Amino acid sequence: MSAAPSPFAARGTPAEIEGGLRFQPKFDADGLIPAVVTDAASGQVLMFAWMNAEALARTIETRIGHFWSRSRGKLWQKGEESGNVLRVDELRIDCDQDALWLKVAVEGGGVACHTGERSCFYRSVALGAPPSPATPLRRS
Repeated sequence: MSAAPSPFAARGTPAEIEGGLRFQPKFDADGLIPAVVTDAASGQVLMFAWMNAEALARTIETRIGHFWSRSRGKLWQKGEESGNVLRVDELRIDCDQDALWLKVAVEGGGVACHTGERSCFYRSVALGAPPSPATPLRRS
């Protein structure tokens, strides 16, 4: 059985990738591309996740955030169980087309993290001293 053809353009020259207007996402050796998700209204970073070609295609088509779960080895729609669906307002790609940025509105309870926190980035690392096994985290 052959794989389905990619819905995305083949990678071009560096000039085409960096300056052109064709969407040519670069997936890594595992077929994944990193995606940073922010709140469209506030700019707050909500989460980081991975997308494979199917997740990216579904996100583009439906305007709902879909991702690839490395731990579960499957495609998932954010909010399919919790109701905290990510409605994508804008999807951007970086200069060399190997990272994505999704600007979203979170439906449901407005929570993006599976822990119940608004953002997955709810703790900060203490800075200014050499790191050690005892380096503390602070709730933000």
